[in-house]
Amino acid sequence: MKSTNYFSTLVFVVIFGIGLAIAYSSTEAQADSLKTFTGVASFLIALIISSSIKVANQWEKAVVLRLGRFQVLRGPGIFFIIPVIDTIPYWIDLRVITSSFTAEKTLTKDTVPVDVDAVLFWKVINPKKAALDVADYKSAINWASQTALRDVIGKTMLSDMLEGREKISNQLQKIIDERTEPWGINVISVEVKDVLIPQALEDAMSMQAQAERERQARVILGDSERQIAVKFEEAAKSYANNPTALHLRAMNMLYEGLKTNSTIVIVPSTALESMQLGGLAGITALTMGLNKEGQKQE
Repeated sequence: MKSTNYFSTLVFVVIFGIGLAIAYSSTEAQADSLKTFTGVASFLIALIISSSIKVANQWEKAVVLRLGRFQVLRGPGIFFIIPVIDTIPYWIDLRVITSSFTAEKTLTKDTVPVDVDAVLFWKVINPKKAALDVADYKSAINWASQTALRDVIGKTMLSDMLEGREKISNQLQKIIDERTEPWGINVISVEVKDVLIPQALEDAMSMQAQAERERQARVILGDSERQIAVKFEEAAKSYANNPTALHLRAMNMLYEGLKTNSTIVIVPSTALESMQLGGLAGITALTMGLNKEGQKQE
């Protein structure tokens, strides 16, 4: 329904005020009955003129019926109708309108009950159809949206619903737009806000995701160990063909161990024999390295 038309109210007050001013500004010789008649006449004229003046906002269209038959669409701005003969049953809003709708405890294709919340963005593009072809187009859109949402949920797996909200939104937009197009309504978009699943199922899915992450972590760790083993194998082949490099590497490892202020370093006897760590040259090189490190620290 249209809100109060303040302009027509102002016109009524002005015309009625002018009539009263004329009636009571007459000479005293005129009869009181004439003054009363002038006042009543001014009231009726003001009522008729103000009732014929209508103002539609920029985003509105007025549906005018003349004796019950569609006459014309009026607005935006000021326009006139014939009082009593013309009526305006609908003021159609042409702006984009949002409507929220839900589907509670609806079973998916894999029989999982879910609660889905969505928002519909729509707009009236044919005010005549919206007013004459459906009794209450706003209520009709709401019911059409809910039934479409239930239909889509019943044909969709839970995993697809949780991962592919955009796909579901596009399906809903297409279905609802086909249903509302005969009413002169265009569906701009549909947005699925939230999908709620039972708490027990949510806990199970969380455990499954955690187990999957642990599995991936173990796979990554095993692959890392395999890569390390390959590198060690390549290094062993290099040291096998170059005893000098193996000796230097052994000395470096022992030197790094002694740098940590350790007083005792345990080295297998086989390493002493194979890497010549117990020889005079090895001990001399190790001592020189430690002396240099001590001088640097001082």
